[in-house]
Amino acid sequence: MNECCAVVDLRQYTLHPGHRDALIEVFDTYLVEGQEQTGMHIVGQFRDLDDPDRFVWIRGFRDLPARADALNAFYYGPVWRAHAAAANETMIDSDNALLLKPVRLGPGYPALDAPRADDATSSMIGGAVYHRAAEDDGFVEFFTDQVVPVLAATGAEPVAVFESLVAENNFPQLPLRDEVVLTWFARFADDTAYDEHRRRLADSPAWQGRVLPELVCRSAKPVQELRLRPTGGSQFR
Repeated sequence: MNECCAVVDLRQYTLHPGHRDALIEVFDTYLVEGQEQTGMHIVGQFRDLDDPDRFVWIRGFRDLPARADALNAFYYGPVWRAHAAAANETMIDSDNALLLKPVRLGPGYPALDAPRADDATSSMIGGAVYHRAAEDDGFVEFFTDQVVPVLAATGAEPVAVFESLVAENNFPQLPLRDEVVLTWFARFADDTAYDEHRRRLADSPAWQGRVLPELVCRSAKPVQELRLRPTGGSQFR
């Protein structure tokens, strides 16, 4: 297990049209360092390739008490005060957020001291959010035993798998979605590698005949597929 973190926020922001690059500039220049100074781990920041006005990011915390301490320190501290207006004016909605815990973090998941290259990349982070019926639905076991082998065989070995951390929101100033999910992320060298994975998945008898039908039955609503391009300052790339 990666030394950090036992608690993770997955946040997806809906932005005013054409404002995503402005938010990324503020975020990568000021807000990553500002948050990490309070004890958070900013794992990855991404452009959503299927929505030009969505910004997706992942941050981690050592545990729940550390989450409350870090968020209070940052959002009532000098860095956020200095840049809140510039960030907030880009956003329509910032409440699409999930509180998660790791199921598995592979060796490709960024460590705390992973470099931030600060340059463009053609790599893609692909994955999905599965919406579950309940915390005790056996979904994690199904995913581990049935889904992961097919993903790996088709070129999408998950680097990180998370499930919902069912706990009270200890920083209610930032709302969280009240639902149970499992989400996974895999790294692809480029768009072509991702497209090849999707082609192989569509041609997989195991996926089409067994895994996908059960996945649909086990899901409370349609899956959210993710195709994410890391920003220049993202560790996860």
